[in-house]
Amino acid sequence: MVCLVVIVAVCVAGSLRPSYAFTIGEEREIGEKLLYQVRQAFPIVGDPDLHQYLNGLGQEVLEVAGLQFFDYRFFIVESKQFNAFAAPSGLIFFYTELISSMNSEDELVSVIAHEIGHVVKRHLASRMKKGTIVNIATLGAALAAIALGGGGAASQALLAGSLAAGQSAQLYFSREDEKEADLLAYNWLKELNRNPEGQKAMLQTMRRITRYRMGQVPQYLLTHPDPEARLDYVESLMSAEGLGGDKTPAQKERDFSFLRFKYRIMTQIKDNRSVRAYLGNKLQDQGSSSFARNMARYGLAQLDFRENNYDQALDKLNHVISALPEKQILFIDKAVILASQGEFEQARIMLDEAYRRHPQDMYAAYQLAHVSERLGDLESAERLLRQVAFAMPEFSKVYFDLGRILSARGETAQSRFFLGKFNLYEGKLKLAEENFREARSAPGISASLRTECEELLALIERLQKG
Repeated sequence: MVCLVVIVAVCVAGSLRPSYAFTIGEEREIGEKLLYQVRQAFPIVGDPDLHQYLNGLGQEVLEVAGLQFFDYRFFIVESKQFNAFAAPSGLIFFYTELISSMNSEDELVSVIAHEIGHVVKRHLASRMKKGTIVNIATLGAALAAIALGGGGAASQALLAGSLAAGQSAQLYFSREDEKEADLLAYNWLKELNRNPEGQKAMLQTMRRITRYRMGQVPQYLLTHPDPEARLDYVESLMSAEGLGGDKTPAQKERDFSFLRFKYRIMTQIKDNRSVRAYLGNKLQDQGSSSFARNMARYGLAQLDFRENNYDQALDKLNHVISALPEKQILFIDKAVILASQGEFEQARIMLDEAYRRHPQDMYAAYQLAHVSERLGDLESAERLLRQVAFAMPEFSKVYFDLGRILSARGETAQSRFFLGKFNLYEGKLKLAEENFREARSAPGISASLRTECEELLALIERLQKG
């Protein structure tokens, strides 16, 4: 799909030996450093339910993709650019604008599969060329430029200052790379019993947006060339095998989770008026199915919640629950609204039931921790937050919450330690370093926590060296 892949060699612990490609170990080290640069350049959407959903789909694809060199991680980047990108060592980022353009889970899975295809074939590493050494800070500046948008003067100036012309040219994927990734994605979709129509639909959207933005984006940022040819290729595969057609009941069922995911993102990051108009039109469209209208109503409930109109949000959400009572996640959404109204005990009962049913659901666990804290049960809140941190170690907000609770309990060393982890995963390395040093010297710190502080300080030192 539209994918921004940074294909530049990066200096790690000095210059890499002259070679055509990275080793697996080098690529892993580059990925670790690059992730923290990305965290500094981009706002990351990290809600537990959104993270669980996206990573669950990624793992679904990886199950059919076979043995992998890397531990894949999937992130949602808040940006108005129509992009996704795969970075070294299995880091895959999806822009919120790209997600907003999608209409089904199969479309999202097709993008995930395409990006995994690039990493599986190591297109990123194999295209590294001798002598193109760029440090991590420079690469981070390039990413920040692209986050601002390829057509703006500020972004072009930043990019021009960070990458030389020859290095910029390496942002390209070859047509053969694209064809190879598209074919892998196509075959994996079939293995997953998913409709390749999703891949076709995404390429159609890509073609439309590419035509619309033609001339607005520098040529060297059009990293996935020729969407027209790619669309023709996928259509020829589908035609030869007689695939495509209407959605099956199973596909329609999956779209509940996708539309909830999409509308939750849209109501968090887009202009409220435009989202309300978009969802209102869908709700009023009598040609739409009752399911589609109910999902639009769900989105409007989320928008009301964001605007602190809790009564309207509950009214709309209750309507959706009446239509879709089997969707247990809706009851967690309801409990979140009730807690925001101060109905903590009622919210706790609902969240406790959801957590009891599915103790691996980190959305339920995280929300139950918040309600437990508000009810004064700091011990339960801490236990639940530690469970979330263990299951989702890169979810930065959970460390801030743990730090707050431990501070209230007078546990200075642990409080500063978790604040350090929050800042680390927010990409604020200087603040994180200060926090870990404070934790390390705090009275009563355990030997194991001091060791962990030392390890994280060493990590920060490596990251800051670029």
